[in-house]
Amino acid sequence: MGFTLAIVGRPNVGKSTLFNRLTGKKLALVDDRPGVTRDRREGEARLGELRFTVIDTAGLEDAKTGTLEARMRQQTEIAITQADMVLMLVDARTGLLPEDRYFADLIRKSPHEVVLAANKYEGDKAEAGFLEAYELGFGEPIGLSAEHGHGIGELYDRVKAAMGSEDDLFEEEEGDVAFDPDTPFEVDPNVPLRVAILGRPNAGKSTLINHMLGEERMLTGPEAGITRDAIGIDWQWQEGDQKRPIKLWDTAGIRRKSRVSEKLEKLSVADALRAVKFAEIVVLLIDADTPFDKQDVQLADLVEREGRAMVIAINKWDLKLDRNKVREIIRDKLEFALPRLRGIPVITMSAKTGKGVERLMPAVIRQHEIWNGRVPTARLNKWLADAITRHTPPADKGRPVRLRYVTQAKARPPTFAAFSSRGHAVPESYIRYLINSLRETFDLQGVPIRFFIRKGKNPYDDKS
Repeated sequence: MGFTLAIVGRPNVGKSTLFNRLTGKKLALVDDRPGVTRDRREGEARLGELRFTVIDTAGLEDAKTGTLEARMRQQTEIAITQADMVLMLVDARTGLLPEDRYFADLIRKSPHEVVLAANKYEGDKAEAGFLEAYELGFGEPIGLSAEHGHGIGELYDRVKAAMGSEDDLFEEEEGDVAFDPDTPFEVDPNVPLRVAILGRPNAGKSTLINHMLGEERMLTGPEAGITRDAIGIDWQWQEGDQKRPIKLWDTAGIRRKSRVSEKLEKLSVADALRAVKFAEIVVLLIDADTPFDKQDVQLADLVEREGRAMVIAINKWDLKLDRNKVREIIRDKLEFALPRLRGIPVITMSAKTGKGVERLMPAVIRQHEIWNGRVPTARLNKWLADAITRHTPPADKGRPVRLRYVTQAKARPPTFAAFSSRGHAVPESYIRYLINSLRETFDLQGVPIRFFIRKGKNPYDDKS
């Protein structure tokens, strides 16, 4: 695992709590007493699709040479040197202390990116400490709660940006299993499929989950905004001989940003968006009475940008409404507002009565298979030759642009890279043509597709 994140800060700011959250295991001891952690502790962190090494360090203390505290500090300094990114934690409740300022100067010497996070960012008392963190000069801090998971989505964004762009797609880390597009995707029956239910307030998300579970597991009611936390629920889906463990997330309803004012609601929305990042499939639940308003389109666009597979579920289909008109609205919105999700499945249902709900999970399973889809390299290059024959890339300053080779770099979502000595000259319109052709040829309907043009040598030339 090539990327390393080191968590540093003075004692008792929550480093071990965050370490445990990122690794998903209680590997580090956590106590209210400062100085519990003494050695560097490494673990495999998981943030959505990101995998990297995280290091928990001893609390930084100004100590005399030769003391235990000095040796602990030395271990922390080694971690700072080895890390690709340093995450400095401060306590938002107490605000900045002299130790924070002293060790900020030490960390600032790191040749790598430093991200500042104000931990324990819960309640009104933490707001002043969060604002005070700007004084350290590391840019905008992350408002974080390692204990409750708030702010993890923003940390994900920072880590993802630091890990690099699509240029790293072909880099193999020592000990990792390289992605092989010629190996068919196989479902692990023991690993739960992560599904997030997303939508506007009062769209029926909790009602839908209750129906799927067969019990009143989630609070429901006519009031909008009952659900505040992203709640994960373990569930076993079964239809005939098919069985699949599912991890369902019920999320808070997301309103337009301009209407979100209360701090608690902001945290709830952030938690819902975090659930999207951790999910594999997102079910976007839409109210049939007001289908595909601006907020629905924005939510769908968010899911696409995160690279998640999606199924659209139109709820409250049992209401007395003009169904033909609703279908027309849905068709137009999908065609013009969401062209990058062409072919996405749309399920009409009533979460309250259960009618049509039985069609949801088969659609989810199907989209998950497509999202994990792999296209053999030989078939890809035959497709590329045919696509070029039908529509040649535009010339660059009178010189022809030749695409010589294409391969699938990864799945989840399907990501492809073609190679050309003049890759910079390929216009976006031609890339869209290639994506649409890929989608139609290999039945990659309704999932995000990433396609990049690479300049230079084919990385597979030396491979047999």
